Amino acid sequence: MSFCSLKTSMTKWKPDFDSAASEYAKAAVCFKNAKQFEQAKDAYLKEAEYHTENKALFHAAKAIEQAGMMMKDLKKMPEAIQYIEKASMIYVENGTPDTAAMALDRAGKLIEPVSLEKAVDLYQQAAGVFENEDRLRQSAELLGKASRLLVRLRRLDEAATALQKEKNMYKDIENYPTCFKKTTAQVLVHLHRNDFVAADKCVRESYSLPGYSGSEDCVAMETLLQGYDEQDEDQVHRVCNSALLKYMDNDVSNTSYICTLTGSVPSRGLLCTPHGVSAAQPGGLGTARSHHIRKS
Repeated sequence: MSFCSLKTSMTKWKPDFDSAASEYAKAAVCFKNAKQFEQAKDAYLKEAEYHTENKALFHAAKAIEQAGMMMKDLKKMPEAIQYIEKASMIYVENGTPDTAAMALDRAGKLIEPVSLEKAVDLYQQAAGVFENEDRLRQSAELLGKASRLLVRLRRLDEAATALQKEKNMYKDIENYPTCFKKTTAQVLVHLHRNDFVAADKCVRESYSLPGYSGSEDCVAMETLLQGYDEQDEDQVHRVCNSALLKYMDNDVSNTSYICTLTGSVPSRGLLCTPHGVSAAQPGGLGTARSHHIRKS
């Protein structure tokens, strides 16, 4: 039927791309219901082609995104992500960047179990789209997802940069309590990098945030840094087992930020996480402090 829609005649001067796209959409659904995902993908791509000819870019992007989902069902994740990224570019071209960012976010979730690196890239792309639209809250949330994965990948320098950008966005929208949590995350990441100076600087810079100085978050980080600098293992242990770090809200605890700390006895390395302290694992970062700010 779609071929008839594309034929021209003396009374029909141009192909009916809209009807052709509709017919391929119906065919795609039939193939999908029959679990013939390769054929469904091809039908969605033909639908997208005719929507493009008809200058219906939003519908073309939707069809391409659906083609990506068929590849997901075929467990061909790289191909699936390629289609979704292509769809997101068309959404932006069509003037619907929010839809583009949400598609990239979905793609990140799909690829996360397969490739953390690609998931980071997708979340950062989505964050960039929202940032360009001055949607800072949404952009910050996506940067938070990227930061969490960067820590898991041990790309700590990049995680620290992403956290600072995320924190700046929350500051711009005056969400100061979340800024406090991001400062905590920054401190842990910098300590994991064995960079006490950067960790200390994060706390000092946060004194300018309304309500931070003297807050529970501030006192905990000051105490943690003091214990770290003086290699006071008991003090570090108390902070890491405090309710603040053990029961952080999901915005922070889901990121699994880790800092590697060394107590006064080198063989008793500690891993301080939002869920407490455990023995250091072989090969962990920062098995010895590289420097002290205050000499004991």
